[in-house]
Amino acid sequence: MSELANSYYRATANPSPARPPLDGEAKVDVCVVGGGYTGLSTALHLAERGYATLLLEAEQIGFGASGRNGGQINSGLRKGASELVSMFGREAAKRFWDLSEEAKATLRERVARHAIACDLKGGGLYAAYKKTDPAWMAAEVELTRKLFGYDAQELLDKAGLEERLGSRRYHGAIADAGAGHLHPLNYALGLAAAAEAAGVRICERSRALAIAPGEVKTAAGPVKARYVVLGCNAYLDGLEPRIAGKIMPISNYIVATEPLGDSGARALIRDDAAVCDTKFVVDYFRLSADKRLLFGGGETYSRTAPRDIAGFVRPYTLKVFPQLKGTRIDYAWGGQLAITMNRLPHLGRLPGDVFFAQGYSGQGVAIATLAGKLIAEALAGTAERFDLFARVDQRSFPGGTLLRRPALVLGMLWYALRDRL
Repeated sequence: MSELANSYYRATANPSPARPPLDGEAKVDVCVVGGGYTGLSTALHLAERGYATLLLEAEQIGFGASGRNGGQINSGLRKGASELVSMFGREAAKRFWDLSEEAKATLRERVARHAIACDLKGGGLYAAYKKTDPAWMAAEVELTRKLFGYDAQELLDKAGLEERLGSRRYHGAIADAGAGHLHPLNYALGLAAAAEAAGVRICERSRALAIAPGEVKTAAGPVKARYVVLGCNAYLDGLEPRIAGKIMPISNYIVATEPLGDSGARALIRDDAAVCDTKFVVDYFRLSADKRLLFGGGETYSRTAPRDIAGFVRPYTLKVFPQLKGTRIDYAWGGQLAITMNRLPHLGRLPGDVFFAQGYSGQGVAIATLAGKLIAEALAGTAERFDLFARVDQRSFPGGTLLRRPALVLGMLWYALRDRL
């Protein structure tokens, strides 16, 4: 996709070999489809359990959201503590939270164990866009501490936030010492190298054309496998219609400024934290290792990117940091992520020993890493943790895959209007 050509992540990617495509029929224990975090984490965990595993990637490792995203590692799921309790009760809500904490821990353990050079850093700010936000944020911090035992969050008032953030747009924030950020593509490339070292065979430029019981069909020949794992997320397309309607691919865009220098970067984000706000159409931003501002803002609901991505994102950037008006944008790119109706990840299994995970709704860096671990557990016969997610009722988008996009556009326009009120 053309919008990937000017990606800062591609320009600063660690060296990685080109993997040859599949060259004929293969027979393995597990065929994993998708070379992003879900597929790579699943393949790595399975190989460590002794499963002969082959991973098929239609393009190249990290081509999808795993190599394009904002690089933010957030605590919890897209639902806060109060919403999780309302949906599932206190006990199940605590289990979901504990798994989300394990997701972050698993990511950090993988980075450390495999010496993945991905600029991993700690700290996050959840910025209050509306004047009314600090009240519910205070309640959320307290509930998270009391119910989940999580005490890494601190509520900041407007003045306290402005000591850490060079913007006057917000009314306070939750500072989260347990959050963080990284170079997402380099993390994916590191997982791929670790998976290969564990015995996984990775075939790039090898698109799965169809799924049948015990088989994945490709142009080069079939892959015979006892188990199949789908980790395609927003790039699933029509490969598996039984789950395609449970997610909605949406497009998001990021820019990288010119290097700002130590003082210039610190003036924007004093403590080098990852920042996102409470708008429905979220603005999110952080600093790169070479002191650029990486800023994500704006969404579209088409696979066609804006002709001028930098021009599309710049107004969002300047609303937060007007002092960057004369700053050059060196990179601008976009890609697709997948959301679910309830914004919780969609994990499950289909007849014929097909496992899948998708719909991370913007929380995929850590949660997709965990999903791979849970899939490996379930495939090996211990499914209790996997089933906590698999039992969540995931509704299909109204209108199915044909009409879901127009319905979503109307809904998104309404919520975008609410952001302005």
